[in-house]
Amino acid sequence: MNQATKKVLGKTDLVELIASTSAVSKVDAHDALSLVLDGITKALADGNDVNITGFGKFKVAHRPERQGRNPANGEPLTIKASNQVSFSVGAGLKQSVNN
Repeated sequence: MNQATKKVLGKTDLVELIASTSAVSKVDAHDALSLVLDGITKALADGNDVNITGFGKFKVAHRPERQGRNPANGEPLTIKASNQVSFSVGAGLKQSVNN
């Protein structure tokens, strides 16, 4: 696929894709997708990793407070501690994208 035909799919697009390729309504597809996303979100918020075999692994990494610099004026500043979600691609997804 070239860049001219590439598009970004949103939640509504995924719901339509699920409904059109299965025997479920758009309402049921929306509900199912929402449940999956809510489950992943809750698991990550609780500090757990989420591994979907063949698709990938979501995990939360804690980034401690650290010193940085303001790019506008070069003054030192403190960057607050935060949690960051990362995603590692699974072998099945990687293979599908590369075929």
